[in-house]
Amino acid sequence: MENQLIENIQNLFSDYYDLFFWIGIISSIIFLGSLLSIRWLVSLIPSDYFINRKESKFKLNYPAAWIVSIIIKNIFGYILILGGILMLILPGQGLITIFIGLMLSNYPGKYKIEKKIIATPKILKSINWLRKKSNEPPLIV
Repeated sequence: MENQLIENIQNLFSDYYDLFFWIGIISSIIFLGSLLSIRWLVSLIPSDYFINRKESKFKLNYPAAWIVSIIIKNIFGYILILGGILMLILPGQGLITIFIGLMLSNYPGKYKIEKKIIATPKILKSINWLRKKSNEPPLIV
């Protein structure tokens, strides 16, 4: 019985070798991408982001460029959210990646969700540690 189970698992891996190979490659790319970009993205957050909400002058002066930038920013944000969700079971910093993706994306109730997530002590500590490594002041919540 046990030998048959082992044989079935071996057959499964041999039948889907290409699929497992590409999942491993994609997982490695997401992991490396998160390691390389998270520190930079966290350093871009203004330290008073959760206290002072400012209206962008870019939106008023260049409306067409603002719309294109919003579309690109949202696509990138949703990719980070998806990658963060995958990193919850694959190697990587899933919670921080999800948080960065949520901050980049636009959706109703965004600010309340961000404040609730950043109020989690472990997440705030991790983000402020990354900001310290980038010589940025800690986030003020």
